[in-house]
Amino acid sequence: MRVVIAGQGYVGLPLAVRAAEVGHTVVGFDVDDERIKRLAAGESYVDDVSSAHLQRVLASGSFHPSSDPRACAGFDVAVIAVPTPLRDGSPDLTYIEDSARTLARYLRPGATVALESTTYPGTTTELVAPLLEEGSGLIAGVDFHLGYSPERIDPGNREWNLTTTPKVVSGINPASLERVQAFYASVVEQTVPVSDPKVAELAKLLENTFRHVNIALVNELAVYAHDLGIDVWEAIAAAGSKPFGYMRFTPGPGVGGHCLPIDPSYLSWRVQRTLGQSFRFVELANDINNHMPDYVVRRLVAALNKRRKAVNGSRILLLGLAYKKNSGDARESPARRVASLLLDMGAEVRATDPHVVEDAHVDSRVGMVPLTADQIAAADAVVLLADHDDFDLDLVLEHAPYVLDTRHRLTGPNVESL
Repeated sequence: MRVVIAGQGYVGLPLAVRAAEVGHTVVGFDVDDERIKRLAAGESYVDDVSSAHLQRVLASGSFHPSSDPRACAGFDVAVIAVPTPLRDGSPDLTYIEDSARTLARYLRPGATVALESTTYPGTTTELVAPLLEEGSGLIAGVDFHLGYSPERIDPGNREWNLTTTPKVVSGINPASLERVQAFYASVVEQTVPVSDPKVAELAKLLENTFRHVNIALVNELAVYAHDLGIDVWEAIAAAGSKPFGYMRFTPGPGVGGHCLPIDPSYLSWRVQRTLGQSFRFVELANDINNHMPDYVVRRLVAALNKRRKAVNGSRILLLGLAYKKNSGDARESPARRVASLLLDMGAEVRATDPHVVEDAHVDSRVGMVPLTADQIAAADAVVLLADHDDFDLDLVLEHAPYVLDTRHRLTGPNVESL
């Protein structure tokens, strides 16, 4: 089939490459000209797609990156995989709207459109369908097929990737479900059909809200356990020995990426707007997780004070700018706020991250340095924010005067855990 994937980011690019790999003719469409130039040159900027892998599908002629809307013409299947950010606490669906309008110009009878972008329940039927109908003159569910299939990309996860992770699929009617499921069955090992796009949209938000709320629980527990003089990490390990009724979550410096800082708020916004009620679990989890970077800084200030040092003028080395281990994704990373708070307090902030190759998400005042014995020893404090496997943690233990470990990876007389 001729397939168009609108959006070539952390979700769209892996899907486009996989679809090309299994034999579809794929157009990777993105409005970012610079991003398209990099793809055309065989340069990947996404963890889950190596440059070598990208170059293979380019060489085969099955993958065509383009920023020209005319490249979308003649598609059999189109997938919308564009960002859905929050603007002042409200969903910004501009990218979805623009993609739908573009695809509508080239929509033909019998074609299929699937939305993957995370959003509130009702987006597929209440927003995307009317835009496609208006721009094409065709009727959804009659002249063309439409459905929703939430992305489940976990950057850097080598076990559960696009191919191996079960894919929830839906359609606005049985024929649409059949077509949507058929496409995804060609690129993933297992599909999970549901009865309605709203169910699939809610399932995605449920997955992320579950994680968000439980991470908030252990984050708040970590704060109070420290004040009570209890080792929260030992308590978590002990609780984890229970073989039923418990799932292990661990504290950290905050949450990042697209999913946890943003997606649950879509559900909260929808409930408030439609029902006039507050989704209290989401709002409480937002409050706790959003303030974890502030707590990390407070702990660091207290540690420096014990050593008769002020934050103002101290050199702080941050280990890891990504929001999670072994990932180059720095979107919404808690490291951003940690760095900004320290800089505003007068600290000299240095950072190292072997995976984050673009520092656009981090304050320009942060100096990027390699992880060397000299850089570690020159720091008044080292803060471990993302525990990448590439980090030489023994080197850190040997040369750091003080370490605040937010991931519980280090032990020693010069180390404090979150």
